[in-house]
Amino acid sequence: MTAGLKTIVYPVKDLAGAKALFSALLEVEPYADTPYYVGFKDAGQDVALDPNGHAKGMTGPVPYWHVADIRSTLTALLGTGAETLEDVHDVGGGRLIASVKDADGNLIGLMEDTAAE
Repeated sequence: MTAGLKTIVYPVKDLAGAKALFSALLEVEPYADTPYYVGFKDAGQDVALDPNGHAKGMTGPVPYWHVADIRSTLTALLGTGAETLEDVHDVGGGRLIASVKDADGNLIGLMEDTAAE
């Protein structure tokens, strides 16, 4: 079971330009602003910019499904033929992420907040 799509991550080549664009679109400043990640909150969604996304295989925005057990969810997706793009790893603060590519080439992100447990 998921808690829904709550995060979308955009791979960007020009972080400053993308930050300006999303600041104008969302009419807010980022809540996180680092050289490796910029995050905005809007209408209950996290909208993130990843300047290393293309190098990690992101070909476009990746929606992240928030799940209760990322490892079992990843195993289930791999059992359907999905391919691992990013194995489960901690990105800080107890947040685990992973991503897969389905048979049609769609990118699917998974996220688990272990700190909330």
